[in-house]
Amino acid sequence: MERRRIGSLEVSVVGIGCNNFGWRIGANETKQVVDAALEAGVNFFDTADIYANGESEEYLGQALGRRRAGVIVSTKFGLPMQDGRQGARPEYVKQAAEDSLRRLRTAYIDLYHLHKPDPATPIADTLGALNDLVQAGKVREIACSNFSAAQLREADSAVSPGAARFVCVQNEYSLIHREPEAEVLPECARLGLAFVPYFPLANGLLTGKYRKGQPLPDNSRGKDQWGPGVFTEPNLEIVESLIEFASSHGHTLLELAVSWLTAKDRVASVIAGARTPEQARINASAAEWRLTKDQLAEIERIAGGSMAVRTAT
Repeated sequence: MERRRIGSLEVSVVGIGCNNFGWRIGANETKQVVDAALEAGVNFFDTADIYANGESEEYLGQALGRRRAGVIVSTKFGLPMQDGRQGARPEYVKQAAEDSLRRLRTAYIDLYHLHKPDPATPIADTLGALNDLVQAGKVREIACSNFSAAQLREADSAVSPGAARFVCVQNEYSLIHREPEAEVLPECARLGLAFVPYFPLANGLLTGKYRKGQPLPDNSRGKDQWGPGVFTEPNLEIVESLIEFASSHGHTLLELAVSWLTAKDRVASVIAGARTPEQARINASAAEWRLTKDQLAEIERIAGGSMAVRTAT
């Protein structure tokens, strides 16, 4: 599988988002998904301390076992844990990292994200604590998530000379949610940051299994807390047109959604979740479609206005 750079790291162009681990699937199922992903060439696994209140990290660490050194593990801190701990204060940054290291059964984190900005803590203080982790060999590269372009600029200007700086930002981005295109992606290009899109399949809307006029399955993402904002009639109309376009070129909607993202200059890896080994294999092969300029232009004609009809925040 093609690999791209996030700072000093080389990651597979398709990764596994680990939010299902511990939440929708157990430890044994997690291992099956990880095994299938590794066999398919995936080396990038993205989790967070809040996913299933730490169980995602635990299950990932168990599943990787002795294979840990051959993969890139990304995790995050800062959102509220079940015990109420949260934020980006220096003392908490270091404690959260130690907790993640323990759960992941590893001596180091490859890519450590601040999960969201903490307005109560100066970003320079957080960066200082993260740099200490890098200097101690406990973190290889640092990153952020859910940052605006202005916040990226602020963070870049707050880095001390010679200290670690953010090498990547992870924000929501898909054919349905286009917000990063306005300011964040141009800022990534200016600062030399990689970009990792989360929700690349728009909460399942771009998998191809949800069709206009058909009821949502009982276990659908469209029925949980994440889905209703994107499962709208206008978006389902766009999906029908995208399915027709992909099919006319011998591909699926999922392959279109992933390949469209990998065609973006700053995108380093597309991290889609998987609940089964088959889903992991399908996701891993989804980036093989090399879209032409004409095809990208046609996709833009079909979906270019999709952000305007998305109602989720």
